[in-house]
Amino acid sequence: MDDEKPVLEQMTDMVADAAHTTKVAAKKAVKKVKKVAKKIMPKKAAKKSPKKKAKKATKKKKKSRR
Repeated sequence: MDDEKPVLEQMTDMVADAAHTTKVAAKKAVKKVKKVAKKIMPKKAAKKSPKKKAKKATKKKKKSRR
C-alpha cells in the first residue's frame, strides 16, 4: 500500500481491480464452457431425443391396445 494515498482511496482501487479481474476471468470461463458445449451438446441431443419420442409413442400404442 502506498502511504501517499488515503486508505479509503487505496481500498477503493483494490476493490475495483478485484472486480475487473473477476469479470475477465468469468468471461474466459464462459467462453471455454460455450466452446465445449457446442462440441458435445448437438451430437448427444440429436441422438437421444428421437429415441425417447419413439419409445413414448410405442408405450402409448401398447396401452391403448389393452
